[in-house]
Amino acid sequence: MDEIQTGELKLTILEPKKKVGLIVVITGHGKGKTTSALGIALRAAGHNMKVCIIHFMKGDMYAGEIDGLKRLYPNVELHLMGKGFCGIYGNPYPFEEHRANAQDALRLAMEKMLSGNYDIIILDEINNALKLRLLDLEQILDLLDKKPPLLHLVLTGRDAHPDVIKRAHTVTEMREIKHAYRQGIEPQKGIDY
Repeated sequence: MDEIQTGELKLTILEPKKKVGLIVVITGHGKGKTTSALGIALRAAGHNMKVCIIHFMKGDMYAGEIDGLKRLYPNVELHLMGKGFCGIYGNPYPFEEHRANAQDALRLAMEKMLSGNYDIIILDEINNALKLRLLDLEQILDLLDKKPPLLHLVLTGRDAHPDVIKRAHTVTEMREIKHAYRQGIEPQKGIDY
């Protein structure tokens, strides 16, 4: 094992005996799915790994991670492919436009995944896109089947499909216990967006 000196601390650097590209699913109805995935990106950037994040639904509203992730470039890149959440929050775009954007995001995901240029690809809100029928289950299973052996693939969003969960190595379900929004508190900068 190697060590690294940071200030007064000497830290051990772990290296797995066998490298495996994991499929990680972060799902559930609680807050923190995207935030957790962004934590993975931050951690990976610290290891000088290359990360590609593709937002399947988000893209119509500003969030702090847009500019925050620019600070991690060139290790981390972000692609905003969506036009907001289909059918909710007064989103004005028709279903067909949302589906076309999700299909474009999936094509980009496949291209980036097969390029060999990334260690981790984060598909943010892909589970929602499937649940809303913007993507088809067969398309996502095909993506999982074609994943290179050492690439880590992170899929976020509510309502992960059981077949996706079955293929994953790690699955975390976020469960809401309490949320400020339900108390009439508006989303807060840096915490919620």
